[in-house]
Amino acid sequence: MNLIVILGTWAALWALNVRVARSAAGGWAAPILFGLTLLILWELTVRLFAVPTVILPAPSQIATAIAANLPTLWADFVQTVLKGALSGWLIGAGAGIATGLLVARSDFLRRGLLPVGNFVAALPIVGTAPILVMWFGFGWESKAAVVVVMVFFPVLVNTVAGLADTSTMQRDLMRTYGASAGQELRYLKLQAALPFIFNGLKIATTLALIGAIVAEFFGSPTLGMGFRISTEVGRLNLPMVWASIVVAAIAGSLSYGAIAALEKRLTFWHPSQRARG
Repeated sequence: MNLIVILGTWAALWALNVRVARSAAGGWAAPILFGLTLLILWELTVRLFAVPTVILPAPSQIATAIAANLPTLWADFVQTVLKGALSGWLIGAGAGIATGLLVARSDFLRRGLLPVGNFVAALPIVGTAPILVMWFGFGWESKAAVVVVMVFFPVLVNTVAGLADTSTMQRDLMRTYGASAGQELRYLKLQAALPFIFNGLKIATTLALIGAIVAEFFGSPTLGMGFRISTEVGRLNLPMVWASIVVAAIAGSLSYGAIAALEKRLTFWHPSQRARG
């Protein structure tokens, strides 16, 4: 009987999703309705089948945990996102772009640094995070260091690839117009590299949050999303664990959305942006 109720609810909500997706407001309403559909089915499944909270809490229980622990979650957000992830992202991304500008002008650096970058990027975070925590201490600085290592090379590789995405004809045309090396970099190479750079920055936003949270598993003050998750898992307080996960997911989605919005504003001329419009 419970399965019939769930399947019937799913069929009704699916039909509603299809109808809304085909409407004029489908562009923004369909994703919201689809998300609500998943939450409703999740709630029904947990309630009807009496799933234990330690296995999977219901969305209503997670919402209650969020409402009851807002000060704690905010302190964790500041520690993990604003201090660890954001500072590491800014340093790592800035260094990656600056190094990319140097590497693009030197075959020696391109051949020597990029293979090292690929090697470092392949190192597992669970191996590098404890080392960096021991080097920089248990504060947010060590988490920022982990984020810098994770962010630097994806941004560097994308920057170098973007700066190289110009044709010989385009470069010759700039020289024909008498453009200096700085003008060629500003008006040709950087413009061509912007889509690549933003691609690296979007990848880095996700890596930054993951890196900061995972680093907190290996040593942290009594604050932070990683600390909260590991602590509450040990106490079998799964609603609070999921509350921290929800906050992290929202922070990551907003960060990615902000970079995507900036990309759309600065690269409106690119074919990929025109196709989306």
